Amino acid sequence: MPSGQQARAQAAAIRQGRQAPEPDPTPAERVRALFTGHRLSPGQRRIAQYLVDHLTEAAFLSITDLADRAGVSQPSVTRFATSLGYSGFPALREALQPIALSAVAGSPDAREGVRHNELQAAIDAEIENLESLRRVLADPRQVLEVGRQLAHSVPLTVVGLRISVSLAEYFAYAARRIHPDVRVVTRGGSVAYDTLLQAREAGGSWALAFAMPRHANETLAAVRAARSAGLRVALITDLTMGPLVEAADVTLTAPAGARLVFDSYAAPGVLSAAVLQAMADAEPERTQARLEGYEQVAMQHDFFIDD
Repeated sequence: MPSGQQARAQAAAIRQGRQAPEPDPTPAERVRALFTGHRLSPGQRRIAQYLVDHLTEAAFLSITDLADRAGVSQPSVTRFATSLGYSGFPALREALQPIALSAVAGSPDAREGVRHNELQAAIDAEIENLESLRRVLADPRQVLEVGRQLAHSVPLTVVGLRISVSLAEYFAYAARRIHPDVRVVTRGGSVAYDTLLQAREAGGSWALAFAMPRHANETLAAVRAARSAGLRVALITDLTMGPLVEAADVTLTAPAGARLVFDSYAAPGVLSAAVLQAMADAEPERTQARLEGYEQVAMQHDFFIDD
């Protein structure tokens, strides 16, 4: 008969044998494992963080687009890949793509199925972008505060240049329903500066800027012009760091979809709608009065088709 100590040892061995196996690493953990044990410069850490935060898009970007989105130079991306032991960025991207596909499809075995329908893969990536935004908005305080500041800025200037024009015009169109004075900047240079300066002189305190990839130098110039004119700047972008983020007073981040020929903006569009909601909530009486007045005018002039 075994002694008490032997029995306890046998029982411990049985319990250990019954323990559940260690869970498989998540896609983010698999990406981080590529960097483990390597000393990275600040710029290389920026690239690494971008790859972790935007894996499903970053794994399919060109070296030019990745450098632009991470806010570094193309040679920096190449040096980053070689520092990890790869022959260059294409080899690193090839290693990242199966991980990204497993994140989208839920299993590495689904890689070939995803490849057969790139349109579905792009939608899956957008769903992940929206999930990422949902996690960010679990704490809505920053968005609510930005909405409050924008609601109280009269006039409010909205900036969107090049590819970001559509987001800026959508936001301004909706904001005019709940805000008394919304101005839009869709051209850079002196035109942008003049509009921003006039908004400040008219009593405005904030500007909202949109910056989607590829990020234009004139957008950075417009943000800096707004700051020099005395306006504070809220930025909606896909970037988490870089000169645009550093130039703004506050940044709200939502990833852009990059799986198709042209980027898609499901997450930035939802984030824009969330800021509009925050603006409406900040001035409920004004919002209600303006919406009711607009509805009356729309009915009088038969603006809409009856569904």
